[in-house]
Amino acid sequence: MGSLKEKVAEIEKEEIINALEECNWVMARAAKKLGITERMIGYKIKKYGIRTG
Repeated sequence: MGSLKEKVAEIEKEEIINALEECNWVMARAAKKLGITERMIGYKIKKYGIRTG
């Protein structure tokens, strides 16, 4: 079983991917939907190695 930190990271990654898919991979719209900045979503995409598009 993973740590709480690992579980939170996995949930966060899934939510970012879901938001990106719903917004046709437009980072600005996905960030707004999640209530975070474009800069933050860009950072998290890099952090989690999410491939856009």
